[in-house]
Amino acid sequence: MPSTHNRDKPWDTSDIDKWAIEEFKPEHNASGLHFTEESSFMTLFPKYREQYLRNIWADVTKALDKHHIKCELDLVEGSMTVKTTTKTFDPAIIIKARDLIKLLARSVPFAQAIKILQDDIACDVIKIGNFVTNKDRFIKRRQRLVGPNGNTLKALELLTRCYILVQGNTVSAMGPYKGLKEVRRVVEDCMKNIHPIYYIKELMIKQELMKNPDLKEEDWSRFLPSFKKRNVARKNKKPIKEKKVYTPFPPQQQPRKIDLQIESGEYFMGKKEKELKKLQNKREKQEENSELKRKEREKDLVAPEEEVYENKLLAKKEKRDKKEKKDKKDKKEKKARKRSKEEEEEKEDDDQGSRKKSKKHE
Repeated sequence: MPSTHNRDKPWDTSDIDKWAIEEFKPEHNASGLHFTEESSFMTLFPKYREQYLRNIWADVTKALDKHHIKCELDLVEGSMTVKTTTKTFDPAIIIKARDLIKLLARSVPFAQAIKILQDDIACDVIKIGNFVTNKDRFIKRRQRLVGPNGNTLKALELLTRCYILVQGNTVSAMGPYKGLKEVRRVVEDCMKNIHPIYYIKELMIKQELMKNPDLKEEDWSRFLPSFKKRNVARKNKKPIKEKKVYTPFPPQQQPRKIDLQIESGEYFMGKKEKELKKLQNKREKQEENSELKRKEREKDLVAPEEEVYENKLLAKKEKRDKKEKKDKKDKKEKKARKRSKEEEEEKEDDDQGSRKKSKKHE
């Protein structure tokens, strides 16, 4: 946006992008003098990162040498240090180097962490360990941020154009400043029990609205979904106590321990006999328990009932054979009926002929 000040500024034109990030070069240092004091930053790293850092430290040194930054790896103390030198000309590069060693300590791979030295990329290490006191709840919410097979995290990375790594009690993010702001909001709200899918939907709608030049400068609140938290009052179902029948008489007195021992005959036993009985009872219980365990083990060894495989071709053939047999049987029965009818008709004809003959003789 050009300046609205009354004084004429011929250099301030509308085609200048005031938000563009320009690379800081040695000629920008007008005085040409080195820094008056040495600046240094140190960070500790966990034991499991020692082997990896030892392997990639030569590449780290090579990358920082281009910007005239000195780096040290102390394996005894378990620390990494970055320092400015007399040749360093960029005052902001030491902050970038500090972020680099911080990301390497937080398990970010070197190929990704080295991008922090670019001017248009920043980083943010979000602490999530203090949001939830319950450990199981914390693990569930952290897993919710990652999503099934890392799908939720991948969606956030695509929408915010940031690299996100969930590690222990922190979430490391790298990318443009606008994307980092969104990532922090999503991560903190996820740990406060707000699902990341709501923000993913919102970011997707914003991305589509950005493509439309007519809506680019308008208010988007009417397009964005509003998710309200609903506190549904739930009734506490208390267990119904059964009313006891009132009786004016006191309950029957329970027998004493000595009375029970007298009934069983244990009271009159000697010390050795009591010990033997105690040992015998213990062995009986052990045998019962071992028998129960054996039965439980045998349950797993019992083969399940397999489903009978029905061959459709054989079934069809059997049906066909049955049908053919039935048809043959029906044909035979029909033939037998016909024969029986013919025989009956012949008999009737013979009977009639014999009756006629007898009448003539008469």
